[in-house]
Amino acid sequence: MKEYKYKINGTKFTVEVGDVDDNHVEVVVNGSHYTVELEKDSKAAAKINTSVRPAAAPKTATGEKVISKPTVAGAAGAVKAPLPGTIMSFKVKEGDTVNAGDTVCVLEAMKMENDVKTSKGGTVQKILVGVGDSVLEGNDIMIIG
Repeated sequence: MKEYKYKINGTKFTVEVGDVDDNHVEVVVNGSHYTVELEKDSKAAAKINTSVRPAAAPKTATGEKVISKPTVAGAAGAVKAPLPGTIMSFKVKEGDTVNAGDTVCVLEAMKMENDVKTSKGGTVQKILVGVGDSVLEGNDIMIIG
């Protein structure tokens, strides 16, 4: 992996970029691992040096993690993943009624189980992921209407 150091809006980033396999690249940004999918047949992808990959999550100049929630477009009433991880189990099924603050599923992140709670009450209309699926922070898990 090649390592790069960036400074964006005063925040320093250390990025390690691995080799391109098909159109996927493994990237580590400030210690956080990501798999990046490159667009096929795009002019931008043609100009990318495939021997280099981008870095991971940002840290401040003092080395502290920059905590930010990505703005991910999703459905209204969506329960979103609070952090990246793997869905371990669901506490509800489609058609169940939930109240604000109810635990709807369990997400494993960094070898710890985390309860995912809904911020609003309603009926579970659609579960968008399955047990064992990996999700990124901000991904929709289910829709509550």
